[in-house]
Amino acid sequence: MPRIEPLKPEEINPTIQEAFEKHKAQFNARITNMKSTMGKSLPVFNVYMKWYDLYNEVKEFTGERNAYLFAHSVSLGSNCPLCTTFFRKIIIEHGEKPEELFLTDDEQTLLDFGSAIANNKGEVESDLYNRIEKMYSEPQVITLVGFAGQMIATNIFNNVLEVQIDDYLAPYIPLTKK
Repeated sequence: MPRIEPLKPEEINPTIQEAFEKHKAQFNARITNMKSTMGKSLPVFNVYMKWYDLYNEVKEFTGERNAYLFAHSVSLGSNCPLCTTFFRKIIIEHGEKPEELFLTDDEQTLLDFGSAIANNKGEVESDLYNRIEKMYSEPQVITLVGFAGQMIATNIFNNVLEVQIDDYLAPYIPLTKK
């Protein structure tokens, strides 16, 4: 049970409705339990929805697959059931099994970087950082770190408030835990 319930339809005022409609149109996205909960504070909703801008930027230089795998690695490292399930859905819909990914060395390095940021509260071993630094430009590294931070903030929001996994994600919840 969530600590704070998402907005009920009768609680959505015109300002929030306008923000929701704009978000749905701009990103072809649905209003999920997380977004509906964030909608109880319009500034929070607006700040967290900037995630999409960073995600699109990451996709530009890593490619779509690496972007969603990176987000999954951060969410998994943050132990966020909601976001991990969301990215499991994307991985599965792209024809892969999250537990059986075939990765190049560079892809593994990227995922290790995302996981390390989340697992170690931002502390990344020099060897791993040096490998990332060779793969990406300074602005790209900054974008990756900023995106990981935004992803972690989203994970924290969901974990603290125990936001419920949306019904449409239920088929993608792992059957077992490691």
